[in-house]
Amino acid sequence: MNNTRVNGKLVLFLCVILLAFTGTQLRAASGSSFQPQTRVGFTVGDQWEPSIAADRYGHVYILIPQYTNDTQATIPGCSSCPSPTMFLIVSNDNGSTWSAPRIISPVGSGQIDVQVKVDPMDGRTVYASWLQDNKSVIDVAKSTDFGQTWKTIIANQTNAGTDKDILVVNGNDVYVAYDHTQTVWVSSSHDGGQTFTSAKVNHNAQFGWSLTGGAAIDTAGNVYFSWAGYTQNGGAKGPVNIYVSKSGDGGTTWSEALVDVSGAPPDCSAYSCGWAFLGAGTAMTSDAAGKLYLLWNGGTADFGPERIYFSSSTNGATWSPKVDVSRAPNGVDHAFPAIIAGGAGDVRIAWMDQRNNPHWNVYYRSSTNGGATWSTESTLSTFVSGYSYIFSDGFRFPFGDYFDLTIDYLGHTQACWGEGYNWLTPGSVWYARQK
Repeated sequence: MNNTRVNGKLVLFLCVILLAFTGTQLRAASGSSFQPQTRVGFTVGDQWEPSIAADRYGHVYILIPQYTNDTQATIPGCSSCPSPTMFLIVSNDNGSTWSAPRIISPVGSGQIDVQVKVDPMDGRTVYASWLQDNKSVIDVAKSTDFGQTWKTIIANQTNAGTDKDILVVNGNDVYVAYDHTQTVWVSSSHDGGQTFTSAKVNHNAQFGWSLTGGAAIDTAGNVYFSWAGYTQNGGAKGPVNIYVSKSGDGGTTWSEALVDVSGAPPDCSAYSCGWAFLGAGTAMTSDAAGKLYLLWNGGTADFGPERIYFSSSTNGATWSPKVDVSRAPNGVDHAFPAIIAGGAGDVRIAWMDQRNNPHWNVYYRSSTNGGATWSTESTLSTFVSGYSYIFSDGFRFPFGDYFDLTIDYLGHTQACWGEGYNWLTPGSVWYARQK
């Protein structure tokens, strides 16, 4: 046998393997390409804090709170509707076109802090949650016909304002968490959203304010919520604790793990925003294998710029050392984390930062190995003419406390977020999808 020929074949084989491996690594390390941002929802008034979800049949759902402003005194098509009123838009072609906005539930005295999720078990049942009637009612709605009709139930009702509901679903298990001043509560259903029971999450911790941020359910059925505990109310002059709480008994009892401590929030009064608008916030998800992922913004010094950090866990009690996932220079303000996961190790993250000072942008990265390595950064926000708050290098200020990501039936990322002039007005919801 000709040894030269054998060695040549061996070298060729090894080269093919190396090229395949290198190609995989390059694809994993490269950035993702997104279509330019487009405005969704009404084109008058203000819209912010959207939520997005995709099913396995090519439908994409976006919930948007619609506000009036100085130039639009009433809600479009509903002069008697309060501000804000929640509207649903649906795409039947994976985000190429969108339906007209429509109301899915009686509006009461206003609807805010919207959430929309698709049940991962069947890939088609859609759930929504929101706060209503001066944030005293926590509503959950369900649709089994791709968002055409909805059944709404009150998950809980209080005599004082709540804030920031977070929804997570897995089969018949439906959980919605929300803040009630200093505490975090979770309302739980185990019959597909027909009935709910409610329990307090942070029994012993005393905070000036608590702010829920993310949620996940692992493969064993344990449910997790991430939240920030602000140690002082009002001026928010103290540190902020980042927690993940876990329940292994369907939401009846809870344990908590302290993941990080951030400095007090940066000041943003120049943009007419509240005391903790740029303060520490969290986002959370789990992949198909049940691994947990946490993304949050936090700072090392009171009132100083904050970064975006990532950590993972297999049990919610112990977490990997935090990793700064932004490529922005030191000293740049970061805020508003968003995260979604798919198959084992497939995790995708986004956030807003001010590296193009004084303007902001939305940045995106992904990982195929659970956050061990990351793609290069992609910028989701793009220039659109005709808006007082959009410039060639970014937008003037984030509009709303959070934004959202989803993974569509093709495995592509879709995103929606708010951009505005300042915290008050004007501002709009924008959408982008991966090519």
